[in-house]
Amino acid sequence: MPLSPSATHRTLKHTRAITIEAFARDDGLWDLDAHITDMKTRDIQLASGIRPVGSALHDLTLRITIDTGFTIVDAEAVSDAVPYPGFCDTIGPDYKKLIGLNLLKQLRQGVKERMSGVKGCTHLTELAQILPTAAVQAFAGEVIDTRDGAGSSGQDQQPFQLDRCHALRLDGPAVAQYYPRWAIKPSSAN
Repeated sequence: MPLSPSATHRTLKHTRAITIEAFARDDGLWDLDAHITDMKTRDIQLASGIRPVGSALHDLTLRITIDTGFTIVDAEAVSDAVPYPGFCDTIGPDYKKLIGLNLLKQLRQGVKERMSGVKGCTHLTELAQILPTAAVQAFAGEVIDTRDGAGSSGQDQQPFQLDRCHALRLDGPAVAQYYPRWAIKPSSAN
């Protein structure tokens, strides 16, 4: 279902696009390529000069390489379009500081400590912080078993995704319907 129509006339002024692609590598590792672009619908005057309509204000890519335990083993960042050429685009090598962080264990805190403020690029750092859920989606059914396991021999572990969001809470109707083995009776206390 789409969003409701706007109650008033609107004029598009800015578009930010974020894409994340996940690649399984032949060496058993995974690459997450995160890309962000910012575009204006008009020419924009920057301190560094005019950026004409149709050209990106930001065109940035962050690649992290992770193992199947969600630990970052390599990182690379490139800045193809930036508001301050020769300055913004020099921070890429610093994103190697992400190596060693784990996407599922205190990632946002680690990114903040290593890359916030003048230690990094605001936009590349934002990209790093949204990678955990993309990695989980990439691993679902590939690295992480997301099936119930009912009838499977030796399947004694609760599927990864359960109790990690509103819809899949253990005391909710979706778990009762799709994962009855793991459902718990809702609490009657309000």
